[in-house]
Amino acid sequence: MEEIKRNIPRDLFLHLLAVVTLYWSAVTFIMLMWQFINYFFPDALNFYYEGFNGTIRMAVSSLVIVFPVFICVSWYLNKLYSREAVVRESKIRKWLIYLTLFIASLVIIGDLVSTINTLLTGEITIRFILKALSIILVAGIIFGYYLDDVRKDTPTKLAKPFAWATSALVLIAIVGSFFIIGSPATARLVQFDQQKISDLTGVQWEVVKYWQGKEKLPTNLTDLNDKISGYTVPNDPQTNVAYEYNILNATTLSFELCAVFNKPSQANNPKMAYPYPVGSDISQNWDHQVGRTCFERTIDKQIYRPLNTVK
Repeated sequence: MEEIKRNIPRDLFLHLLAVVTLYWSAVTFIMLMWQFINYFFPDALNFYYEGFNGTIRMAVSSLVIVFPVFICVSWYLNKLYSREAVVRESKIRKWLIYLTLFIASLVIIGDLVSTINTLLTGEITIRFILKALSIILVAGIIFGYYLDDVRKDTPTKLAKPFAWATSALVLIAIVGSFFIIGSPATARLVQFDQQKISDLTGVQWEVVKYWQGKEKLPTNLTDLNDKISGYTVPNDPQTNVAYEYNILNATTLSFELCAVFNKPSQANNPKMAYPYPVGSDISQNWDHQVGRTCFERTIDKQIYRPLNTVK
């Protein structure tokens, strides 16, 4: 009896860690599956799907760390069960398993209700069907495995097949994600491009403000530096070279801003998320190809009137 009491904290820690990492892995795996569905079956009503690549990266990061922890803890617990049968019969284990079964049951029921509701509202598409099936698949596997395990006095024989099968699925999903989001090196190049667009957006509005205040276009970008407001024209974050600015027509207030990009923009690709941060002005055309790209802008005098004429 003393030995059992002494092992209660250990048993609680291991079983709780196994359950938490299981929930975490299941949720992030479903999240990753949903992003695959969004990629292969884009929704015309949700063209600018924000956070696409970021969500995939977060899911992959979680699976790379959390899922191996779940597998290792589960393996250790099965070894512990074979040495100490009392651990397998502990109330802590059974309570957590039945809690898992309860949550899996609710997920499946809720998922079916949501699917039928979607059908009745006329919005059912292949996306909804696949997302519903992904939840049912993951929750069903978890429910079936633990139901089989809790009904037996000895460790289930499905432990090794379950571990190998789930590991294979997770590995395939992780590897497949890199074909969509690219390698870490590619992701860094895309981030540079995003920052360049963000910088150019800011510079563009500073040019407009300069015109409103002085009724002329700045001769060069250094004219926009303002010690009072603290604004300083940023340089290209990748090369630390100043962005290119050219006056096309001083009379019509036409100018261009240029930068060198690493990757083509994907704003016109319905399979991909809009690649620029939410803070940028996506109402403007910032589409670009690889290499030097210039964006022509013309200030509308009727919209952006000089400040000294505004009444």
